[in-house]
Amino acid sequence: MSELYSAYSAGRLSPAFALMVETQAAMRSDILRDLHISESIAGAMLEREAPETMSPNAFEQALRAIDEIEETEDRDLQAARAAGSELQELLSLPEPLREKALEACEKQGGWRNLTGGVSRIDLGDSAAVHAHLYRIKPGASVPRHSHQGDELTLVVQGGFSDATGTYGPGDISRQTPGDTHQPVADDDGVCIAFAVSEGGLRFTGILGLLQKLTGH
Repeated sequence: MSELYSAYSAGRLSPAFALMVETQAAMRSDILRDLHISESIAGAMLEREAPETMSPNAFEQALRAIDEIEETEDRDLQAARAAGSELQELLSLPEPLREKALEACEKQGGWRNLTGGVSRIDLGDSAAVHAHLYRIKPGASVPRHSHQGDELTLVVQGGFSDATGTYGPGDISRQTPGDTHQPVADDDGVCIAFAVSEGGLRFTGILGLLQKLTGH
């Protein structure tokens, strides 16, 4: 995963992958330390570059943007608490993932059922990158699927296993193009996982057939 953290420090990651790195760093002190080291190296290299002139009022614009972010976070938290206990799991997510999940949940009306025992919230799709937050009940499994590009899955709560291994909170599972797997949640609690993929997923079985018919 070292190339992932190096790309983050250099500012080369898409927003979805950057969100995953920031969330993992909020959960694991060793990852946060490694990021600080990478950022220090990147900063030292940046100091060698020729300076750029900032736009007028750049500092004031940055302060306004920070204020807007804080106001949005407050509104999201208030809306989530008002919605009741079904969103308590989202409130317990580490930042910055919590903010994105609450915002997406409000827009989509809550978790969307995928299959029995598995639901998800879309955290943003683009032509190239897809991001989803999965909620998997104990012992349930995500439908078997392959990948059009790389897929990284960060376990935020609980844990899951597949053919490649067992993953717990703060761990990242990596799948490459052509890999096929079926994550199964641990029996001792709900698994919440944040998955980011390049090019989307290809489901097998009935879901795969529906995917072909609908073109999604």
